[in-house]
Amino acid sequence: MNTEERQHRILSQARRDGAVDVAKLAADLAVAPETIRRDLRVLEKHGLVRRTHGGAYPVETARFETTLAMRTTRQVPEKRRIAAAAAELLGDAETVFIDEGFTPQLIAEALPTDRQLTVVTASLSTAATLSTSTSNTVLLLGGRVRGRTLATVDHWATRMLAGFVIDLAYVGANGISREHGLTTPDPAVADVKSQVVRVARRRVFAGVHTKFGVSTFCRFAEVTDFDTIVTDSALPALEAHRYSLLGPNVIRV
Repeated sequence: MNTEERQHRILSQARRDGAVDVAKLAADLAVAPETIRRDLRVLEKHGLVRRTHGGAYPVETARFETTLAMRTTRQVPEKRRIAAAAAELLGDAETVFIDEGFTPQLIAEALPTDRQLTVVTASLSTAATLSTSTSNTVLLLGGRVRGRTLATVDHWATRMLAGFVIDLAYVGANGISREHGLTTPDPAVADVKSQVVRVARRRVFAGVHTKFGVSTFCRFAEVTDFDTIVTDSALPALEAHRYSLLGPNVIRV
């Protein structure tokens, strides 16, 4: 197995399993751990993985995006803490947008049930969850359903959003960086998210620390567009401060 073949296998395994371990890869591929570390440095330089202590995890790109099912199995305790903190930011909002993805779905589940809310969402899962409550009016955006995330996209969704003025939007992203803003691999998804940013009075980004410093294919917003960022405490305090200097209040939980 040459270097290119080995790196391709490492990347394929990372994308399949959600993460890879240096020691296990070295044993499986019969090479030295330093060889694997060198491979991971190359893959990270190309924006395909992010290295961690002892391993790496895949970065989402224009050709690779994790499924909703995979997202429900990774960093769940952190996502639940983030969702609970984000739901506390509801304030006096009466109309709320909840984005596609697992963390926004957890935010939906954490919203209060003792008050009337009108919730707009592109997520079939979130719409199904919220529609069981008699206190919610749920508006599901129309459009093409993406099987990977079970959410609607394309011009039907963006046209519907253009007619709203939304008090508060909970927005997710595949990556967020100070240099490139908030990004997602799919242009159709980016169009929906950018329309949400335009029509919402307040905007909250909610996402785990591993999304920070990551840039994928399509930029849909700048960090300065957001009032609040909610993430977990694994994001270093100094890095959180750097984001706060761009305008948002950064909450680490």
